[in-house]
Amino acid sequence: MSISYLHAMIRTNKPEESHKFYTEGLGLIETKRKNYEKGQFSLIYYATEQGAPEVELTHNWGDHSYSNGDQFGHLAFEVDNIYQTCEKLQNMGVTILRPPRDGHMAFIKDPNNISIELLQKGEKLESAEPWSSMENVGSW
Repeated sequence: MSISYLHAMIRTNKPEESHKFYTEGLGLIETKRKNYEKGQFSLIYYATEQGAPEVELTHNWGDHSYSNGDQFGHLAFEVDNIYQTCEKLQNMGVTILRPPRDGHMAFIKDPNNISIELLQKGEKLESAEPWSSMENVGSW
C-alpha cells in the first residue's frame, strides 16, 4: 500500500488576508485556484514549492463565520531563521502566540485563527532579544 500526504484544508472567510499571510508572510506560493460558480465557493492552494504538500483554503462565498473546534491542531513549517521570520510576521501585524525564546520553535495565528508552528531549520539558534524575554500571548 502506498500513501502520500496531499494537503490540509482550512475554511476561510478572509481570503485576501489569508493570501497575504501565506504568500508574503510565510513565503508560500499559490499553486492553483479554482472558483466553483455553481457551488459558490473557491479553493486556493499554497505550498513551499510546486508538487509539495499543500494548504488548501476553502472560501465559501457570502457571509460565513466559522468557529474553531478542537478537531484541528496546527500546521507546521520549517524556516531558515525563526527570529527573522517572526519579526517579519510581527511587523505585518501577525499575532505571535509563543515567541521563539529558545531559538527553535514559535507559534503564530493566521487570519482564520489557525495555529501555525514555526520550527528552526537545523540546530536551534542562540537566544536573542527581544524574543528571549517575551511572554506567551495565548495558547496554541
